[in-house]
Amino acid sequence: MTYKEPYRILCVCLGNICRSPTAEVVLRHVVEKNNLKIIVDSAGTSNYHIGDAPDSRSQLHAKKRGYHLSALRGRQLATRDFTKFDLILAMDEQNLQQIEKLKSIAEQEFGASALKAELAMMTREDKSQHNVAIADPYYGVGTGFEDVLDQCESASHAWVSYFQQHHIG
Repeated sequence: MTYKEPYRILCVCLGNICRSPTAEVVLRHVVEKNNLKIIVDSAGTSNYHIGDAPDSRSQLHAKKRGYHLSALRGRQLATRDFTKFDLILAMDEQNLQQIEKLKSIAEQEFGASALKAELAMMTREDKSQHNVAIADPYYGVGTGFEDVLDQCESASHAWVSYFQQHHIG
């Protein structure tokens, strides 16, 4: 019998306290609901919130939908992540650009053959919001946190369909 490691996904935003932890928990929920063997994690491109719990507003809105973010802690994207994760999902173009820059550094550090990670926007597979940014709700008011949840739920279902079609997980 051959052992195959689970497929690994990393959701990335700026601070890892609003969008990416929400994406992590929502995507993990949809993956588990569909019995896929996929590990989901999250990180931020910045070092602003290392060790911090997700934003209380993110936690509140997520909890209303049955998602629990309180156990998560912020961490910064690292070069080694490109060797550990199969797919890195950016929440917006600016973060995607930062991820691409760090991937170049990882390639110099580990060599191109050691890197596993494909880079994509969180919304790439979602026909209703193809490659649209998941807006950062941190400084906003109104429905920003609910919008993040809506986008993450829609994108997560689209990714799971993609994984099923491509026999991933």
